[in-house]
Amino acid sequence: MRDYIRRLLIAAIMALCVSLLFLGGKQTEASMQDSQEIRAGWIWPTDGVVSDTYGTRHGTHKGIDIAGSLNSPIVAVEDGVVGKSYYSKTYGNVVFINHPNNFVTVYAHLNNRLVNEGQEIKQGDRIGTMGRTGESTGVHLHFESHQIEWTYDKKNAIDPERLLGNAEVGVAVKGGMEGTSESLTASTNVKGHSAHYIVQAGDTLSSIALKSNLSVAKLKEVNQLKSDLILPEQVLVIQN
Repeated sequence: MRDYIRRLLIAAIMALCVSLLFLGGKQTEASMQDSQEIRAGWIWPTDGVVSDTYGTRHGTHKGIDIAGSLNSPIVAVEDGVVGKSYYSKTYGNVVFINHPNNFVTVYAHLNNRLVNEGQEIKQGDRIGTMGRTGESTGVHLHFESHQIEWTYDKKNAIDPERLLGNAEVGVAVKGGMEGTSESLTASTNVKGHSAHYIVQAGDTLSSIALKSNLSVAKLKEVNQLKSDLILPEQVLVIQN
């Protein structure tokens, strides 16, 4: 009798495990399908060049960085409601938008915030301007996407590229549009009327200024640099 009961218990436990695995697989599949559907409708939040991607800095970077010009327009990637709009020591001027598809997007380091908490937003509405407030080394937008809700430990963060499209460092993106343009190289960046330059190993502000026919002072002013220190892969705004 005891053996019979034990066998029944083992069978029940195995059935439960199989059911949980099945449900978990279905939920994961559904989540991936949701992401694919959302990706088709989301737009890029600003014009600029991707300067950092998700998961860098030993996995602590939970978003993507898009470098651009000071006060470039920042737009909502999808319809939603402003969940937060405030100044943070780390994020600087930051806006959180709650979307009806159970995603939350974060727009950080803004120079100006143009929306308030509780405000309804349509896709493409301007919500702020690009800046370097908070803990930022240059003018750029730090953009994050989270499932269900944003938390301090960012446990719900997902790679924004899953929703916006693939974008490697050095790729130019266009706000208000899906997809990306061609990669920018250091040699072509300095030729445009207003473009970007990706800092290479061995570059100095003086050498970049010489190549772009600008003064060091002008480069620092345009990029809001407080010192002459620049780092490889840093994206600088070049204005001829």
